[in-house]
Amino acid sequence: MPAQLQPAGELLAAHQLLPLIRQLHERLREAIVATCEQAAVEELAQVDREGEEDTLYAVDRVGEEELLSFFDDLDRRSPLVLVAEGLSGGGQVVLPEGADAEEALWRIIVDPIDGTRGLMYQKRSAWVLTGVAPNWGPRTGLQDIVLAVQTEIPLVKQHLCDTLWAIKNQGAHAERCNRLSGERYAIPLRPSSAATIAHGFATISRFFPGAREWLAALDDELARAALGPLPPGRAACFEDQYISSGGQLHELAVGHDRFVADLRPLMASLLARRGQGPLVCSHPYDLCTELIAREAGVIVTDPWGGPLMAPLSVEGDVAWVGYANAALRQSLEGPLQAALLRLLA
Repeated sequence: MPAQLQPAGELLAAHQLLPLIRQLHERLREAIVATCEQAAVEELAQVDREGEEDTLYAVDRVGEEELLSFFDDLDRRSPLVLVAEGLSGGGQVVLPEGADAEEALWRIIVDPIDGTRGLMYQKRSAWVLTGVAPNWGPRTGLQDIVLAVQTEIPLVKQHLCDTLWAIKNQGAHAERCNRLSGERYAIPLRPSSAATIAHGFATISRFFPGAREWLAALDDELARAALGPLPPGRAACFEDQYISSGGQLHELAVGHDRFVADLRPLMASLLARRGQGPLVCSHPYDLCTELIAREAGVIVTDPWGGPLMAPLSVEGDVAWVGYANAALRQSLEGPLQAALLRLLA
């Protein structure tokens, strides 16, 4: 079995790791923004390779190289297991090279660029995501993460960018950085207190072709259940198809969104019935900072209301639901689950 810290020691060590992870994120952010400033959109959007779980683009290569370079430069006193898409060895390496995974105290899962597609076309910010968990071997999961950090990768034309972080049971925090002046200041994390999705953003994710008709029908059914008959000629609520799970969690944590559901993995059985393969879905590294949203007050669950659980790996699809507050969960969870059961029957 891996060596383990006691719970109090885990939190102390998490506090000590926080500056290190933030340093990594700032290094990644600056390298990626610099690349975006120097390269044309067409270059950034070139397909680099097809990974096991997703397509990797040219801009993704920058994040991978900086990630490995950072950990290579560290003076590590104890080994760690690093998990990230694109790493050799199935997305996992033990550092320093030659160390035994069973001796590692930590498993660190990183997504160097969550939201690649929006960033490479300079449409919307992406995020660096990192979750740190005590090493319980291959069974270590999202539920074990004790430290999470997510850092905004801004558009080239954008001078303000945010960093959010949380240590388990100690609340969530956020800071805004002015890239031009270097000024930093704290900003609040305040999920919406609205008890309804009326005139607010509520989204069922359907980023890619393949199952949009089912996901859109679920969205409309849920809106009718939550709001009643939809008024003609009026927008009762809105959606935001932000192609970044970390970005969606941020939108919930800061009060921009009231409800988000990513149900793509549940569509696999319906797709199989008509001879199609599964969709591109969120993976554990896309959700490795959901601790921040929960510590800020957002309710994050699996589609059936249980805690979000998945091994810290680059494989596996993760479905999730986020409610900005308990009142929204009470009004939406029942109708959502009932609609899902009818669809999947």
